[in-house]
Amino acid sequence: MAFIHGFGVLCLSLFVVAVASVQAAGPKVFDVRKYGARGDGRTDNTNAFTKAWKDACRWKGRSRVYVPVGTFYLKEGTFIGPCKNYINFVIKGTLLAPKNPDQIKRDTWIIFRYVDHLTVSGGGTLDGQGAHSWPLNDCHKNPNCRTLSMNIGFQFVKHSIVNRIKSVNSKAGHFNVFSVENFNITKVTITAPGDSPNTDGIKIGYSSRVRIANSRIGTGDDCIAILSGTTDIDISKVKCGPGHGISVGSLGKNKKEKDVKGLRVRNTVFNGTSDGVRIKTWASSASQIVVSDFLYENLRMIDVGYPINIDQEYCPHPPCSENSPSHVQIQRVKFNNIWGTSSRKEAVKLECSRRFPCRKIELYDINLVHKGPNGPATAICNNVRASTGGKMVPPACVR
Repeated sequence: MAFIHGFGVLCLSLFVVAVASVQAAGPKVFDVRKYGARGDGRTDNTNAFTKAWKDACRWKGRSRVYVPVGTFYLKEGTFIGPCKNYINFVIKGTLLAPKNPDQIKRDTWIIFRYVDHLTVSGGGTLDGQGAHSWPLNDCHKNPNCRTLSMNIGFQFVKHSIVNRIKSVNSKAGHFNVFSVENFNITKVTITAPGDSPNTDGIKIGYSSRVRIANSRIGTGDDCIAILSGTTDIDISKVKCGPGHGISVGSLGKNKKEKDVKGLRVRNTVFNGTSDGVRIKTWASSASQIVVSDFLYENLRMIDVGYPINIDQEYCPHPPCSENSPSHVQIQRVKFNNIWGTSSRKEAVKLECSRRFPCRKIELYDINLVHKGPNGPATAICNNVRASTGGKMVPPACVR
């Protein structure tokens, strides 16, 4: 009996060691080269990437799709879950989009959809080859402009991370984040020329609990755009510029839009942007929504057009009318410890709705200097109920 008992203990011990060895070995790796991918910058690797993803997604343990150093041309990438377990998409090389925008038949080049516990990392690059497409973008004057693809999208994704990824020269925006929860973006670099149209860095809509930190974003449009239905967003330690700053909106154009609540922008630098922090709503609103509970804190402005800008008369093109007030209510917004230089005389612009004046706006320790020939910085305030404290440069225009 003692022998049998000892043998049983030995078997159990060996089983525990075997399981521990498997766990120590880490996730199973699905190298795209084993599926026929070639990093020569010419071969279309769409099928190879799709097969590698499907196998990794079906694997019952932790898995890793691995893209090594090289230039991997990809007409499109569609990576759909749900997956069996945690999955990591590691990009060491460069993913190269088609130059011709007509070869991408949708609004996002690379899409991750219905995946939980996803990590996209590796230090690699997504190259959208957008220079050929930018002259085709006339959205600033044509509301029915053609759709150009964004570099990468995350849709219906939860508990996930993007870390150490570089996105360059997207045809339109770079990151499209839609209907995600508990989503972290850290140490990313996003670049496009300052004159490239509609190349927003990160667009977030209908999402909650999104964190963006320790990143560099310089594009031809918003560094970060927060859109309808988004709540609990935290942005910190971002270097923004060139571009249009960090924007909420535009909001109110469509009938079924949702409230935006809970935004924090902290410890961030804006360099040469047209705006710093901006909230913009359409003058003729189709929806009546609420924008509330924002904190902008410890922000440095370097030669920024409008460092602080609430614009509720946004009307870039018809059918809106500047004579019709916005129906978007902005309330409980705090600006604290914002300093630096403004390239425009109007460093603080609070243009709120005549129908729904801004409420409970707070400005504390604002020090924005304008050194142009037309005199020191000024503030513009219309239809706003606000309180101020600490140092106020330019002088407060609200009481």
